Amino acid sequence: MHSETDVIIIGAGSAGLSAAKELARLGLRSTVIEASHRIGGRAYSEEIVPGVWFDLGCAWLTDGDANPFAEIANRLGIALGRATWDAYNNSDDHRFIRNGTRLTGEEHAACRRYYVDSYAAIAAAAGSEPEPSIGDVIDLESPCAPPFLESIATGWGVDVDGVSCADNTSSGGALGYPVPHGYGNLVAAWGADVEVTLNARAECIDWSGPGVAVETPKGTIRASLALVTVSTGMLASGELNFAPLLPDWKLEAILGLPMGTENKMGIAFYTDVFGADGRGHHTVWSDDAESAKVDVNGMGFNSVSVFTGGRHGIWLEKQGPQACHDFAVDRIAEIFGNDIRKHVIRSITTAWSTEPWTRGSWACALPGQAYQRDVLARSIDDRLFFAGEATSVGKQGTCDGAYRTGIRAAQEIAAHLKGAS
Repeated sequence: MHSETDVIIIGAGSAGLSAAKELARLGLRSTVIEASHRIGGRAYSEEIVPGVWFDLGCAWLTDGDANPFAEIANRLGIALGRATWDAYNNSDDHRFIRNGTRLTGEEHAACRRYYVDSYAAIAAAAGSEPEPSIGDVIDLESPCAPPFLESIATGWGVDVDGVSCADNTSSGGALGYPVPHGYGNLVAAWGADVEVTLNARAECIDWSGPGVAVETPKGTIRASLALVTVSTGMLASGELNFAPLLPDWKLEAILGLPMGTENKMGIAFYTDVFGADGRGHHTVWSDDAESAKVDVNGMGFNSVSVFTGGRHGIWLEKQGPQACHDFAVDRIAEIFGNDIRKHVIRSITTAWSTEPWTRGSWACALPGQAYQRDVLARSIDDRLFFAGEATSVGKQGTCDGAYRTGIRAAQEIAAHLKGAS
């Protein structure tokens, strides 16, 4: 770890790694520190069974070939699941299962209309003053509300009463391609050429002098400035100290963009229990309020990802891995029958709300606070710069959105340093 450098980058997720690469391209030195034992941040893959990968964080390349990681994968020789595009991006193929029974064609059409009408109401309310939450503008009494509420809770990690209408409508793009070998593995392979000091948590960022000094368990690093790419969950936790304290306008931006939680459970099976048309999106719910989003065989293996978010996702996480496993298997059984239970090999469950280096899945703007993404991205006195998915507008909550913010911040830093020299 270099004690003197041009730029200190705090965090080796997608934003920190892209910033380091861009700064090097622009002829500037950077030192990257990471609190965790690995790079990649919220892009992280584990083998659920030998040869079958499960992404605990991001798993799909939104927007397909328009995603920069599609070209990166091609360059690295990492295959993408392009063949699964149609099965997952056609909304008409989304299966709805209520109380263990698949909806009829007429009921399915009613749910699709409800989704369209709800998103139209959200878009119409996005510019209102004061801006309402999503829960204020949709029909919560509709029989089609439960799957939509689940889609918001899993898509944003926050229930409808806490989601900004503007924030929801500004994030677009098709689901895109899965990465059978793991999106986290793709990010790790791409970032392997960046020198990163691991297990080096930033304990204090001192910007009281002419430059910046960052204290870590492995020593103090000094530079002209720092780029902070950690989550708003970490920025709000108080564990990352700033001296002097961040200004009020920056603190307000952090608090306006709290972390949502989406947890997922990966279930692997000995054999194909899904049938010829089982692959794709399913949403299951029951009259006792048990609901989840279920992606079947997205990686092309005998595996399922079961999602739950918001308050229920956090509650289930606190019950522990066995409760998460049971919940996931029960939801899959609602779709494919109880016989699937005897074919389960193993499960992996996430715990994002208590993940010590993020404190959640991604930043979700409170009602009326979506504008804070731009505020969070603003530098302080040209010494503290900020990047990460929370600073992205339109690609928030995505790995490629974070990637783009790292490049944006690196270019801002280079313009400042070269202009000051």
